[in-house]
Amino acid sequence: MGTTNATTHIGLPDLIRLQADARALRLPSARPVRSRQSGLQRSPQRGRGMAFAEVRLYQPGDDIRSIDWRVTARRQEPHTKLYEEERERPVLLMCDLGPSLYFASTGAFKQVRCAQLAAILAWLALSAGDQVGGIVFNGEALEVLRPARRKKSVLKLLDALANRQRTADRGPAPETGAGDGRLDRALTEARRVAHTGSRIFVISDFLDISSETATLLGALARHNAVSALRVLDPLEQSLPDSGRLAVAGPEGPVWFDAGNPRFQRAWQQKVARHERQLEDCFRTSGVAAADISTAGDPAVTLKSLLGPGGRIG
Repeated sequence: MGTTNATTHIGLPDLIRLQADARALRLPSARPVRSRQSGLQRSPQRGRGMAFAEVRLYQPGDDIRSIDWRVTARRQEPHTKLYEEERERPVLLMCDLGPSLYFASTGAFKQVRCAQLAAILAWLALSAGDQVGGIVFNGEALEVLRPARRKKSVLKLLDALANRQRTADRGPAPETGAGDGRLDRALTEARRVAHTGSRIFVISDFLDISSETATLLGALARHNAVSALRVLDPLEQSLPDSGRLAVAGPEGPVWFDAGNPRFQRAWQQKVARHERQLEDCFRTSGVAAADISTAGDPAVTLKSLLGPGGRIG
């Protein structure tokens, strides 16, 4: 038994077509929003903006141009209109396409699901009037696309997602894989690129976490709204009771017997250890996280995850 019935790669045309799936979704704000105007996020600051907030009694220092003369005449006391200052919100999509994501037992390879998730979120952000940027990394290269509010920027991101995936004729290099430090390097770069108040999605299988990952995530989350989308294959969590399986290795397929009790115990212990490490990482960093299966439709999954307040849960 090997990896079967799974899409291994997704190209630029299919990533562009995901704009249709994004139309049915709405990317929520990391902050409460009163205005219904797309792409405008509520700020705690009050000033002369687009969205009306409230009317209150005039206070010394208020701009006389903001006096509400109708309310003032009706109540016989000066009243001032308050507005919520609105601004665009940068959205940064960090997409891991490293060697460990060139795998799936069903649905689509993890690298395909990561690219699809990033593409849908990019189209969502653009439709909301937000700036869109990304960091696409695969262990061999790291490509930075700074946030901008243009369709051209989204297309550049999608092109990077298509080009940085691995293909059958370009398998994982022997010296790279889980534990190559690519995630930490990307998080370090994100701290340099991200503007304060950004909405950041880290899309990965998170097999590449280290002792420094929680610190890097926490530093990024201190001034930004950060969510982790972990892409998983069912086979990674639970092996079948029996059967010979093959997984890709640097020097070709590696076969093993799933029915071997010792192998099953060792596998379960390794999975449990990594789950504990990852849980501690997310808890320590204060980052919201959700799992997404290679077997599922990413658009359907995102619809259930993107809840009120922009938190993943």
